[in-house]
Amino acid sequence: MTISSIPAIPEVTGGPAHNSNNSSHNAATNMAAIVARLAPEEGFTASELDYVHFMRSNHAFSRTPVMYEPCICIIVQGRKRAYLGEAMFTYDAQQYLVVSAPMPFEADTEAAPDHPLLGIHVGIQQTLAAELALAVEEEDFAAIKPSVQPGFMYSTSVEGSLADAVMRLLMALSSPLEAKILAPAIVKEIYFRILMGEQGTAMRAALSQGSHFQKITRALRRIHEGFNQKLDVDTLAKESGMSVPAFHHHFKQVTATTPIQYIKAMRLHKARLLMIRSGMSAYTASTSVGYESSSQFSREFKRLFGRSPLEEVQQMRTVLRMQPAAA
Repeated sequence: MTISSIPAIPEVTGGPAHNSNNSSHNAATNMAAIVARLAPEEGFTASELDYVHFMRSNHAFSRTPVMYEPCICIIVQGRKRAYLGEAMFTYDAQQYLVVSAPMPFEADTEAAPDHPLLGIHVGIQQTLAAELALAVEEEDFAAIKPSVQPGFMYSTSVEGSLADAVMRLLMALSSPLEAKILAPAIVKEIYFRILMGEQGTAMRAALSQGSHFQKITRALRRIHEGFNQKLDVDTLAKESGMSVPAFHHHFKQVTATTPIQYIKAMRLHKARLLMIRSGMSAYTASTSVGYESSSQFSREFKRLFGRSPLEEVQQMRTVLRMQPAAA
């Protein structure tokens, strides 16, 4: 994985480059205005599509553990940084983040009350994305741009056709009828633009049948779907068609953590959301995600988040709550 940084904006005073900068700035401003209207409250706001929602943060947050479902995260105002192992990924109005599998990592946020972080979170529909990836590979492999080493997380530039598609998606989501009729096709186009983009092969590697990335993806989905069940590494390795040593190696290579640490993080993140969004007590949430000991849950929760379950819920309730779609 490579460390991604914010590309420098050249200092210009006129001519085509100046016009291009103005055009990009105007597009970002327009996107931010739409998201601000669709997400009037801090936290997450649902859209007319159940796999797309909006993000708003009115305050900066220091580095903290987070968990993303497979998604494309596009920030239109403000800035976030993701940390996975030794790698750092910046995503803001110039770059978007792709997470190809359920992934726990750490992130910080740059925002302020008069300049909130605003963004759109597009869930990756695995079947549709895999079908598109296969079609792209079969149709014109030579036309696909080269990529860095495949990985489950990367950030890259928002530009041209992709930026246009994001703008059209935001406009469609502003109307219930257009959201129903037009938005799904625009999401499909966004998938396509990313698959054909600078790091499209990274996403395709996670979707390709038979690759070790796809095998680890299958294991991650298994953990994601059965996090409240008994899970052991031997079974996960066998289901992935790998030896235990090979499974450990490839798992840590692409997630920057071990299978046991990943399972623990998944359960703790799920419990946090159950307490914040469903109002569960710490005890009920801990049993719901598979913990048999509430004291063990509290210890491991505080070790990961740095606060007790009650303190974490009080601190993060506004940031992680999910609001219904704006009228």
